[in-house]
Amino acid sequence: MQRREFVAGMGAMGLLAAAGDAVPGMTAQNTTTQGGVIPRATSAGALKGDMLYRELGGTGQQVSAIGMGGFHIGRPNLTEADSIRLIHAGIDRGITFMDNSWDYNGGESEMRMGKALAQGGYRNRVFLMTKLDGRTREAAEQQINESLRRLQTDHLDLIQHHEIIRFDDPDRIFAEGGAQEAVLEAKKAGKVRFIGFTGHKDPHVHLYMLDVAARHGFHFDSAQMPLNVMDAHFRSFAQLVVPELVRQKIGVLGMKSMGGDVILKSRTVTAVECLQYALNLPTSVVITGIDNDNVLNQAFDVAKNFKLMNEQQVAAILNKTREVALSGKYELFKTSAIFDSTAQHPDWLGGPAPEVRQLAPHGM
Repeated sequence: MQRREFVAGMGAMGLLAAAGDAVPGMTAQNTTTQGGVIPRATSAGALKGDMLYRELGGTGQQVSAIGMGGFHIGRPNLTEADSIRLIHAGIDRGITFMDNSWDYNGGESEMRMGKALAQGGYRNRVFLMTKLDGRTREAAEQQINESLRRLQTDHLDLIQHHEIIRFDDPDRIFAEGGAQEAVLEAKKAGKVRFIGFTGHKDPHVHLYMLDVAARHGFHFDSAQMPLNVMDAHFRSFAQLVVPELVRQKIGVLGMKSMGGDVILKSRTVTAVECLQYALNLPTSVVITGIDNDNVLNQAFDVAKNFKLMNEQQVAAILNKTREVALSGKYELFKTSAIFDSTAQHPDWLGGPAPEVRQLAPHGM
């Protein structure tokens, strides 16, 4: 299947969804809005203490419905001691899903999390995920090993191919000499348990990643994407990607529920509504940035008191955001390069795969 044919096919699927037809095999409920069909979770999850827990796709792993975002805990406005304290506080209260990435804050995020998890047996209490940017086997292998060293662990519970935002990313990753070879080798060696991917640009790129993986006989364990009150109206991951992930029993990891607080600047919804909406989708985990005690408390309050919203409640939230969301103004990760770290650092990708270099004209 060529990329043009694939996009056309996915466009047809989007029209079917907009017409109100659920994707075949989907187990979640649906909310039909003016913008299309939004899937809803069939269960709030299992409440233990102050935290909800959900299954991570078809992995058999139970994880906290709220995940601690790795980017925020490595920011310069936080001291290392404060970051470690917040990580410990989150785990002590029930957060088990830890998010991170090889590139966050120049590696500072992984190093701080590694120091926190190395203390007092905290590593054994969490499901640890990080991401890699490399597209070649060599670059991916180097980044995986560096992440393991920084995180002070002998294995990652989940590794994800990061920033799948271009249509050539899936092809490069699965090419001969591509990053997937390094990830599979790491899994074989016991360094990695589960494998996923992330992206924030266009839902069709996510669907293409799933298509390329299937053609190579591979099934992902998770996929991460922006899921928020604006997404429902513009290039919607919730409408196009989430139903397919549910059908394939791939864990749905939601991020950017507030768009790094940009969505809150629209003054249409509150932070609590943003989290509630994301949890109401069939997400395994909603990853949120936590850089102070107030935000940490807010996340636990939402999780502890969360009840599934019905179709009317979801529609009420989405009606408030529809007008300001249609242009993508508040989803800069879709409409600008501000969030595209690999575009700003193409060297992280490791250059073209070996077979591409061999075919390229001389001197290129």
